Order: sequence, then structure tokens, then C-alpha cells
Amino acid sequence: VQLQACGGGLVQAGGSLRLSCAASGRTLSTYAVGWFRQAPGKKREFVSGIHWSGGSTHYADSVKGRFTISRDDAQNTVYLQMNSLKPEDAAVYFCAADRHPVRVAVSPRAYEYWGQGTQVTVSS
Repeated sequence: VQLQACGGGLVQAGGSLRLSCAASGRTLSTYAVGWFRQAPGKKREFVSGIHWSGGSTHYADSVKGRFTISRDDAQNTVYLQMNSLKPEDAAVYFCAADRHPVRVAVSPRAYEYWGQGTQVTVSS
């Protein structure tokens, strides 16, 4: 499965962005999907993930209450709605897919497929 992340951009602190992760080549409906981010000089970190069924979602503590992950299997796309953005949210955001039938992993090593990143910049 090929993934393409988009929707990043420049936004003021307190603003919103919606990232999209569109899949091609195979249906995304049987994959868990995670969003990760990486700021310069830092490790790639888990942001949010959603089970293949859509029945469970997970968030990093730093984004709980501000970010919402969702999936639209008809569109073969997973979204990350980001509200109340903070300067510390600035990073390159990546989406990734995992075929495991049960888990929603927080480790990037668990994910087999990755999209290219999309830059999110938050001005203070």
C-alpha cells in the first residue's frame, strides 16, 4: 500500500489544520494507521493511531483533547484534525500503516508502510 500525507502548512498558534493520509494500491480498511511527527533534532514520536475497525483510537498525552483521528474507508483515507495548535506541535508529520489485526502500535518500528511527510509550522 502506498500512502500520501498532505494538509500541512503554516498556521498561527491556536489555529487548526486537517492532515490527510490517502492510500493507493490497496485498501486501507484492514490496516491500523498511525500519525507520527518529527521535529528537527528530535526522534520521531507517536501522535495518534486508529485501529483498522475504527473502533479504537489512541493519542499522545501532548495532543489529547486537541487532535482527533478518524478514517473514511470509502475514501481510503485517514484524517488527523488538529485544533488549538501550539508552537511545539511544529514538525514534519508522517502517516504509517500496520497490518497487525489487533494492536495500534505507538512504536514506529511496528509500521510497515510510510507516507512522505507533510510540514506543519505553527507561529507564535
